[in-house]
Amino acid sequence: MKGAKEQMDLKNASKLIGQFAMVGQLGLSLLMPLLMCIVACFLLNTKLGISALIYIPGFILGLGASMTTAYKVYLSVVRKEEKNKLKHGPGEVSFNRHV
Repeated sequence: MKGAKEQMDLKNASKLIGQFAMVGQLGLSLLMPLLMCIVACFLLNTKLGISALIYIPGFILGLGASMTTAYKVYLSVVRKEEKNKLKHGPGEVSFNRHV
């Protein structure tokens, strides 16, 4: 019986690590497009001498790219959950359905 409990603990730990990895991926996916646009604006400002006002559209474009990436990550998580729901069947009871 002890072996089954250890397997369950390892399975839960694996799920937890996977969830932390997903949160980290989401954080990087939100941060990197914005940073890339800000760095591009910095290079345009310093190398080409373009006005510092270039940061405003760069920031807006970076936010748009970040939101697009976050939406794509959200869609992939939803598809994965739907696939798991279909795999387990309609007989599975979730916490929000008190049957």
